[in-house]
Amino acid sequence: MFTPAEAREQVIRSDELEDESDDGSMAASMDSEDEDAFLRGIDAVLDIEVDSSITLPPGVSPSKPLPGPWSSVDSPHTSAGGQANGSGTRSPGPSPAKRRVLKSPAKKCTAPSPPAGLERWFDNSEEDEQPRPLQFRPRRTPGVQLDFQIDYSASEIFQLFFSKEVIRTLCINTNKYAARRSEEGMKKQWNDVNADEMLHFLSIIIYMGLLKPSAVRDLWRKDRLHSHPFPASVMAGYRYGDIAAYLHMSDPDSDAKNDQLRGEPEYDGLFRLKPLQEQILSACRAYYQPHQNLSIDERMVATKARIGMKQYMKNKPTKWGYMLFVLADSSSGYTCNFSVYEGKARKPSGKGLSFDAVVSLLHVPSLGTGYTVYVDNFYTSSLLFHHLHRIGFGACGTIRETRIGFPKTTVNALPKDANRGDMRWIRDGSLLFVKWRDTRDVTVCSTVHKAYSGQSVQRRIRIKNGTWSTQQIPVPEPVKAYNKFMGGVDLSDALIKYYSVTQKTRRWYVKLFLHFVDIAVVNSFIIHKEMALARKQKPLSQKSFREVLCMELADVGQPQVSIPAEVPSETSSSSVPQDKELKPKGCFPVPVSEVSAENRMKATQGRRKCVQCKMKTAFMCRSCSVPLCIIVDRMCFTEWHDQKSAYAHILLYILVNSLSCSVLFLPPKIQRLIHIVGGGN
Repeated sequence: MFTPAEAREQVIRSDELEDESDDGSMAASMDSEDEDAFLRGIDAVLDIEVDSSITLPPGVSPSKPLPGPWSSVDSPHTSAGGQANGSGTRSPGPSPAKRRVLKSPAKKCTAPSPPAGLERWFDNSEEDEQPRPLQFRPRRTPGVQLDFQIDYSASEIFQLFFSKEVIRTLCINTNKYAARRSEEGMKKQWNDVNADEMLHFLSIIIYMGLLKPSAVRDLWRKDRLHSHPFPASVMAGYRYGDIAAYLHMSDPDSDAKNDQLRGEPEYDGLFRLKPLQEQILSACRAYYQPHQNLSIDERMVATKARIGMKQYMKNKPTKWGYMLFVLADSSSGYTCNFSVYEGKARKPSGKGLSFDAVVSLLHVPSLGTGYTVYVDNFYTSSLLFHHLHRIGFGACGTIRETRIGFPKTTVNALPKDANRGDMRWIRDGSLLFVKWRDTRDVTVCSTVHKAYSGQSVQRRIRIKNGTWSTQQIPVPEPVKAYNKFMGGVDLSDALIKYYSVTQKTRRWYVKLFLHFVDIAVVNSFIIHKEMALARKQKPLSQKSFREVLCMELADVGQPQVSIPAEVPSETSSSSVPQDKELKPKGCFPVPVSEVSAENRMKATQGRRKCVQCKMKTAFMCRSCSVPLCIIVDRMCFTEWHDQKSAYAHILLYILVNSLSCSVLFLPPKIQRLIHIVGGGN
């Protein structure tokens, strides 16, 4: 295992060794057709759509499939007289420049013969060959990449993601942005935010995810309906509002230069996110090595802002918002990698949006090889699966029958009146295509599974007399694996949405900043849970973990006051140091801060945690030197000294009686005092 510094160094070294190859097939301009297709849930490059401009061979109508039982884009075979491109594939459709022209009407256009095994579909009674298993060679041992001998606190794990460098970047850019606004005529006076104050700000943000107030200002209200002492003990409400208003992740001067490039190819629409996003991604890869099964899916961050990055996904619970492509560990839900979808501003590679999204998330130098990636039918294509197989990754996912590369033969296909549990399969080299009848037809593609290995699932089936019975029906191996391992991103989404810190904001990049906080908290919780289980300890629940994290972040930079084991006696002077004999005698509340302190510091740095109620207070006892509240709602000063006095009386009573009586025979008032002093034990 590694220390945090060693784990981060491993990822940085792998980044330096990465081969930055380029296919040379980048599109010269932005493709609005790809954007429109994506919004309709299809891939403009990999999904088949009938185009009347395409010249078809003689005898073939648009309503019939093209000659041959498979599509030509992903087949490793080439037809007679045809040429394969550099990657062994052909383009999705003939372009006017490459359209084949018959030299003579007398010559007949013959369709290429299908490869062996693609002439018909097979059923589960026919044996499929077992694919050669991938050798799982991760770069590091899967799991948490920290020293298990060290007991990390919640805040220490969280600060692996929001490290000192991240906090420093946030403070510098926030102060620069506030100074820039002051130059533009901002009337508010701004005091520069420091690292401790930024962590206190994050503490309140995480606290809001636990309470989910309807309005932020409600947390600082003092009426009976809205009494929340924690935020006020951490930071003043106006100060929280100032930091939230000027929070900035990138250099404002660099932002201005980037804004001047708007409309140019060099313009970066995500520039305001990049400093924080890159550091969060680096930490996600550094401190956790995913297990063998990974899943890729979309994640929506809800918003209705008027910005081009906003997407509409009709099949998602969150229909409007910013969309992220996410790579997650299937077993734990740990977010390993993610990218923010820019919409039309992206630079397509020419192989399809789904292909680009998956390849960009698989960071091979930090992952290793032998992983199996599970995706849904938006991403699955023979082009992508061939590529993943070539670089040492397995793949499995549902697939659309209209996708280029899907077998077109109908010989022995699954009939319409098939029973529940019937299946058909067909193999094309490393690709296995399976169709299975459940409540509806399910079609999957895999490079790592066998078609059928005797597995079954339990289903309730209605028989002819109208009654229902529970039966075991056969299930293909890739379908079983898909249902088991595809939920990694969904698990991560669920963990985030339980206590999400997202809130309304006027700036789009702050919305994504809050989502990055969610990712950091959930990943920190997963690390805590795995480390606790490895030490055979009971981990905290996510709610308890967030509560502890709030308290620890709120205490950063605050002096810790220790209560003396023995109550000092005001009459004894033998144990009192010489330099403290001149202190005034008697218990009396005095301010914590020095008289010479600056006025703006007296309300912040001159506050300590009350030893009685654990809230922040500006007062302490002159004689006992312990911070204690002295306000109408919390008279901790009186309560604490009453308990101290009671403790002294109890000791005196026991000494007088020489311990000759049991506690049960003491007066009831003394018993209650013993109960209070003993902490209720």
